[in-house]
Amino acid sequence: MNLTKLSVKRPVTIVMVTLIVVLLGVVSLTRLPIDLLPQFSLPIAIVQTQYNGVGPQEIENLVTKPLEQSIGTVSNIENVSSISSEGSSVIIAEFNFGTDMDFASLEMREKVDMIKGFLPEGANDPMVLKIDPNAMPVMEASLSGSDDLSSLQRFAEDELSPRLERLEGVASVNINGGYQKEISVKADLHLLQNYGISMDTLSQIIGAQNMSLPGGTVEKGIQNLTIRTTGEFKDIEEIRNLPITLPTGGTIPLSDVAEVNLENKEVKSISKINGKPSISISVQKQSGTNTVSVSSRINDELEKIQEEFPTRDIKVVIDQADFINLSINTVLKSGALGAVLAMIILFLFLRNIRTTLIVGTAIPVSIIATFSLIYFNGITLNLMTLGGLALGIGMLVDNSIVVLENIYRYRRDGYSKSESAVKGTKEVAMAVTASTLTTVAVFLPIVFVEGITSTIFKELALTVTFSLLASLAVSLTLVPMLSSQILNVDINNEEKSKRKSFILHSFDKGFAKLESIYKRVLSWSLGHRKSTIIIALLVFSLSIASLIPVGAEFIPATDEGQFTVSVNLPVGSELDRTREVVEDVENRLEDMDIIDTVFTTIGSGGAFSMGGSTENQATITGVLKKEREESTFNVAENIREKLSNIAGADINVDVTSNAMGPASMGGAPVSIEIKGQDLDRLEDISEDFVSIIESVEGTREVSSNIGEGIPEVEVDIDSLKASNYGLTTAQIGNAVKSVVSGTTASRYTTEGNEIDIVLKGNDLYSENLENLKNLPINTPMGSQISLEKVADVKIVNGPISINRDSQSRMVTVNSKIQERDLSSVITDIEEKLEDYDLENGYSYEIAGENEQLEEAFGDLGLALVLAIILVYMILASQFESLLHPFTIMFTVPLSIAGGALGLFITNRTVNVTSLIGAIMLIGIVVNNAIVLIDYINTRRKNGEERNLAIKNAGPIRLRPILMTTLTTVLGLLPIAIGLGEGSEIQAPMATVVIGGLLLSTILTLVLIPVMYTVFDDISLKFKK
Repeated sequence: MNLTKLSVKRPVTIVMVTLIVVLLGVVSLTRLPIDLLPQFSLPIAIVQTQYNGVGPQEIENLVTKPLEQSIGTVSNIENVSSISSEGSSVIIAEFNFGTDMDFASLEMREKVDMIKGFLPEGANDPMVLKIDPNAMPVMEASLSGSDDLSSLQRFAEDELSPRLERLEGVASVNINGGYQKEISVKADLHLLQNYGISMDTLSQIIGAQNMSLPGGTVEKGIQNLTIRTTGEFKDIEEIRNLPITLPTGGTIPLSDVAEVNLENKEVKSISKINGKPSISISVQKQSGTNTVSVSSRINDELEKIQEEFPTRDIKVVIDQADFINLSINTVLKSGALGAVLAMIILFLFLRNIRTTLIVGTAIPVSIIATFSLIYFNGITLNLMTLGGLALGIGMLVDNSIVVLENIYRYRRDGYSKSESAVKGTKEVAMAVTASTLTTVAVFLPIVFVEGITSTIFKELALTVTFSLLASLAVSLTLVPMLSSQILNVDINNEEKSKRKSFILHSFDKGFAKLESIYKRVLSWSLGHRKSTIIIALLVFSLSIASLIPVGAEFIPATDEGQFTVSVNLPVGSELDRTREVVEDVENRLEDMDIIDTVFTTIGSGGAFSMGGSTENQATITGVLKKEREESTFNVAENIREKLSNIAGADINVDVTSNAMGPASMGGAPVSIEIKGQDLDRLEDISEDFVSIIESVEGTREVSSNIGEGIPEVEVDIDSLKASNYGLTTAQIGNAVKSVVSGTTASRYTTEGNEIDIVLKGNDLYSENLENLKNLPINTPMGSQISLEKVADVKIVNGPISINRDSQSRMVTVNSKIQERDLSSVITDIEEKLEDYDLENGYSYEIAGENEQLEEAFGDLGLALVLAIILVYMILASQFESLLHPFTIMFTVPLSIAGGALGLFITNRTVNVTSLIGAIMLIGIVVNNAIVLIDYINTRRKNGEERNLAIKNAGPIRLRPILMTTLTTVLGLLPIAIGLGEGSEIQAPMATVVIGGLLLSTILTLVLIPVMYTVFDDISLKFKK
């Protein structure tokens, strides 16, 4: 090749070009942003509408259905679902992956604007919001100390939050769990009645007295001065002494009819760390920013704040960057170890430090060059890109091994350095180019894969492609140039060094024996072709059969050392009752030494809460110690047993996994959607399904999302009776709200903070139902009546929420799985549900993670078929034959069988990552067959008889084939072992490649020559 000749003739030029490439790569590496996964947006948007005081069925008919029908016409939409609850409609629109969400949300707003004029009067304008998966908190911290929670809250809001929000990359800081102050004005309704004052009048007086207003301008000489009238409250005593004008003309101080105190607002949420009250701090990063760098800046700022305020204790509970750094370090260590193992194999085969170093240059040069390609394509340094490099490390030297081994053979035959470099490279150039193209080609079909699978693995495919193309360039330029300069062959010195080195001598002796065995096996197989093919078929069948007990899942769960305990009490439970249950949970976790930190939030619905009261809910996040032997999954199982006998609460324990991010947002592992129209019948069916699923081995924490009736006090106003007293429904409703809940009459400014002045009746009327019935209502005639005279006060079950999917009502039954794979559990559930008699008009489908699994497997199956076709086309063009490529393609089923055997031996499941490994195998395993068949053809062109050419070519190509196989296998071995954080995702991929490569190599050396003769005979018959 001209390029090779140029490299040999112009070594200085090649060295300079290589140095420039390395320099660009190093600079690119320093500029590459680091993250856990590739950046992408989730194609989901929601439309939220408030219509206060309206039940879910009315919300469904008046708001949700019209909006659903309008939104359903938006382009690229995949599914529309909704939740209609008391006073609220939430519609979730899911789009196809790859949809531009900016344009999609704009089109949604247009459709909503067209329909909002037809929505009922009183309904708020619908809001269209995009869901950003990158908006999840990158850091959760707690603030505690000797001060009370109110002081800590003010410190967090006034000092901590502004300083963090100023940092580059920080989007927002949420503070939760503290006390907020308010001025409580509790009026005595009987005294107000005696003085002839209403609650509305009192609220107006408080608001009117606490004002500062502009008064225009006044001239003073040549100046215009602004006028400002001030009358704001200066202290609480001034509020107590506020003069209240009576209808009779006199005045009384506010304290005569009301108690005025500075109090804490009613607590709606509680945060604790290791059982102690604290303030929770949640930090979100800006979309598209680098998680690691943002986290680093936050940690640096928190350290400064801690030094400035030593009495406050700031503790980072969850930091996403920790797992990212640990995962990336794991991949880097695995890659480095794989490279070292590959170099050792090279040295054992080549027996020369110079030749080893020549081939060894392919690894660092190819990787560093890849960093430049990654940078200029806008790809981040993440678990997928680094995993791609680690997976490719063993393959990076394959081309260089084949080239150098051939150059080395020519040197041993007496050719000069330059001649050996040119002739040796030219002879195998087409073979290594074809083998590289076949490996690269198998990644092209991933472009056609849709959904989260494509988004996550596209960058891995690009990284492997970049690195292999770089290694091809190195093998055809740098390797022959270095060989022409420093490759020395001295057979006498080699023999002396082997005698001196026991390891080299033993290795050569072992290889010679292996070569002798291979010659005999090859000779026998050529003479017993039918027997060889039958043996290969038996091995293939048994290996494929090993997949039966393996099972399948979507993405392997990662052990990140975190777990979450979700506590749900019956709807309507008070915060204090929830706190009691949580304290019981915390006490049971105290004796588990493996737990480092327990972070508790009571009364919070979480990041994706759709609103409503959450005082009955709590979340306990546990962080395990880094130095531990037990897995998080085992710890979670122990916790389930400890908490199993807590009565009156629904408690779920989950292992937290952020590694795949939105990849795991498809719902519970088992999720069955039941559709129909009658809510009562749907509830009955869902209860039956819960019982059926609970009977399946491996299912855990089975539940239905059918809304539980909310106990509430209903004030049913009799409009006829109310009109007799001159009252309207609005007047009565406002009177009840102002007495029980209170109204914010004004705001009091002190020390730069604004505090609500809340006016309400005393607590007497909210203590029990009888007192509420006697709540006094002022009439326009100046008299006072009790509430029960115009309304029926009773306890009822409030309406449930209504879930819809594809414009049909739906109930979902969810389940987690334990100690079984998803595929086998789903199979057992489907068998049991087949016997269930489901009436007409009702249907069910299995969604959740299983739906993602089926979609991903379908897409990857198509990619697998396309990869096989592309590889065949490349082989056909290389060999100028339509028949010979079939010989080589026999390695593909053998490799897939080997991958299946690898999963069986390691007890790993078939999942998305292992299927990606199978696709990679198609491009890798044909390389050995290409090198072998290409050399057989070369010898036949030189005049050798077919069988003789095979018997000579096989042993000669045995060394490079074993070298390339072992370097790839050992390069992947550290990843396949799966040690360290984040390795669970890459390990199945590496396992499939190793298993497939080992089995296919063994059979390639024997079966492919046999198949070559079979197809050659067929070709001769056609020619005749």
